[in-house]
Amino acid sequence: MAEHRTMQRDALLDAARSLLSEGGTEALTFPALAERTGLARSSVYEYFRSRAAVVEELCAVDFPVWAAEVEAAMDRPDTAEGKVEAYVRSQLALVGDRRHRAVVAISAGELDDGAREKIRAAHGGLIAMIVEALAELGHDQPRLAAMLLQGVVDAAVRRIELGAAEDPAVIADAAVSLALHGVRP
Repeated sequence: MAEHRTMQRDALLDAARSLLSEGGTEALTFPALAERTGLARSSVYEYFRSRAAVVEELCAVDFPVWAAEVEAAMDRPDTAEGKVEAYVRSQLALVGDRRHRAVVAISAGELDDGAREKIRAAHGGLIAMIVEALAELGHDQPRLAAMLLQGVVDAAVRRIELGAAEDPAVIADAAVSLALHGVRP
């Protein structure tokens, strides 16, 4: 029985990812979740009390997975510059991933404080990964630099998500250049 409930919960989360990546937070409704999974709407409420609860669960499940992917990418290079580049490129490489698209849609949505706090904590974990590399590069305020760097990454993510005129590889190169060299060409 517990295994069946886990499978249904996983199916609901997968349906939520799809809905969020296809239509943003407005698309994430309980009737849509029920339709996608073949469950009765009342069954959806057995698993989640609200849309915010679905969002919180997605954050709890998906953020650690892609944070681990970013961390693994940062472990490969030996230099601080290489780690910064890996931090930027690995996040941008995840843009096409449904888990990432769902998180971006979530971040843009109107959420309750609990869900927003979970997102902030997860982003804080990403930022903590890069602080050490920025300190190694000589930043006297590496935490502030890390938050600003994440802003550059977030802007690049949005640019790719919007289907900007530039190729995603060009956007990634520009973000890496900005991260490593500032506004100097």
